Amino acid sequence: MKKIIIAVLAASVTLSAFSSCTKSNKTIIRAQHIEEGVSNPQTIEEYEEAIEKYEARGKRIEEEVEDLQLSKNQIAIWHKIVGSRYIEKGLYGDALNHYIAALEITPDNQNLYYYVGLCSSYMANVSESKGDTASQRDYLKRAESAYKRALSIEPRYSRALYAIAVLYDFEFGEAAKAIPYLETLLSIEKKHLDGILLLARCYYETYQFDKSAEAYDRFIDATNVSEKKKQAQALKEQVLAKKAEFGE
Repeated sequence: MKKIIIAVLAASVTLSAFSSCTKSNKTIIRAQHIEEGVSNPQTIEEYEEAIEKYEARGKRIEEEVEDLQLSKNQIAIWHKIVGSRYIEKGLYGDALNHYIAALEITPDNQNLYYYVGLCSSYMANVSESKGDTASQRDYLKRAESAYKRALSIEPRYSRALYAIAVLYDFEFGEAAKAIPYLETLLSIEKKHLDGILLLARCYYETYQFDKSAEAYDRFIDATNVSEKKKQAQALKEQVLAKKAEFGE
């Protein structure tokens, strides 16, 4: 009996909701009829006239929707501009809020996700300086998620590839996770000097000494700055010394 009562009540609620929805729709339709001057068509001519009026109404609505979307896109652009201005001032928290607001309007923009990741990384450093490890962790996770989302939209997005590699190596201490992103980056931008150096570092940290030495050679060949060549050569020698220490 209890189950029957529950079922009856559920049906009653469903019917009530349906009835309310139907009533609401009828009210809207009635208001539309009044607005368009359509009363109760009976003849072919009256129906054709009603069709013409509603087709015209549909076009107006489409134009309004398009205008609304254009307005939203403009707002997103302004949010991005304001975000960049805040970055120039070093106000990464304020910038982050504007980039997030822009994403609510244009959720498939890889550039916005990159900047969310960038600002989140900076905010993680701020939290670390304050000893707020919980906030630091949350910001780092947000940065990781943002970079991954950017790359899911554009897998060859160089800035996001490098940024997530930096995040994994320097913030999470997970050099092995950084390596695939750097290898992809360098398959796209073969002379990305910062990427080459970071890859050499990550190879070293994962005990891939030969690959690390090769990466430093690659850097030496890619740069024209003699001082940088010397520094890379010195790092390469450290790698080879560590390799010898391990008896390889």
